[in-house]
Amino acid sequence: MKFISILSITFLGLVSGGYAQQQLNDTTKAPAPALPGVYADPHIAVFNDKFYLYPTTDGTEGWMSTNFTCWSSKDLVNWKNEGVILDLPKDLAWADARAWAPAIATKNGKYYYYYSADANIGVAVADKPTGPFKDPLGKPLVAKGALLGQMIDPMVFVDDDGAAYLYFGQGNCHIVKLNEDMVSYNPAAVVSFKPQGYNEGSFVFKRNGKYYLMWSEYDTRDPRYSVAYATSDSPLGPFVKAESNPVLKGKGSVKGAGHHSVVKVPGKDEWYIAYHRFKIPGGNGYNRETCISPMRFDSKGNMLPVDVFEAVKPVKVSKKGREAER
Repeated sequence: MKFISILSITFLGLVSGGYAQQQLNDTTKAPAPALPGVYADPHIAVFNDKFYLYPTTDGTEGWMSTNFTCWSSKDLVNWKNEGVILDLPKDLAWADARAWAPAIATKNGKYYYYYSADANIGVAVADKPTGPFKDPLGKPLVAKGALLGQMIDPMVFVDDDGAAYLYFGQGNCHIVKLNEDMVSYNPAAVVSFKPQGYNEGSFVFKRNGKYYLMWSEYDTRDPRYSVAYATSDSPLGPFVKAESNPVLKGKGSVKGAGHHSVVKVPGKDEWYIAYHRFKIPGGNGYNRETCISPMRFDSKGNMLPVDVFEAVKPVKVSKKGREAER
């Protein structure tokens, strides 16, 4: 009986271990998206004790959405729809469709919302991260045709010294330091370049004194859509592309993983990446869903490949962490 019991335990252990390994290698059961429905190009941010997502509203061929929504969360897992924060036909005099790829930054006690509208880049201002946002210029911040490529996909990075930089462009990457008012800049100071493989969706963050420039490669309708990165000692570059790329790409049932943003949990060296993938099932480049995954680094500061099958566990922003970031 004892012999049989040992064999049984060994057999059960092998079966259990094999099942666990099978679960680990299963690329058919992707985690649920962060947001319900179809949303793409998510910009993720943290203000005070909440996380926020600012996506493109998806689901129309040609990406013809006309407004932007905001979503908030206390834990990165449960998200609340804060409603429409900018409606192009109502709130703008110069564009009424193709509301794409927003980003947000805070400075001077205000929140500045940067977005694409009819292939121009606009800026709107609010007193709260949930809006409502108002157009302070009555015209694009960067008009179509101003530079090489499409004037879309804005992102703003505010450095430790308070200086703010605008990154934007499809086909080419453009960088310019914003003026103190956050709604103007010197056109003669724009730096333009094209990293190898660059297509669109630039995003910048800083970790341990190093600047990371990330971007999407291929076309968003291509299942190979993915994210690569480069580093620099300056927010204006030059940026050197990392040897290990891409750091985010699809696998198995996950297709077209890209157009991302990154958030750091205040007070911790803990990072998360928000991005879109083709809707599962039956998605494509016009029907995409927003996802979040953990993002990690090795001891040398190199970004590690993101596991698009790793689910996010609830995360809290502590008061101590908030104060540490100030």
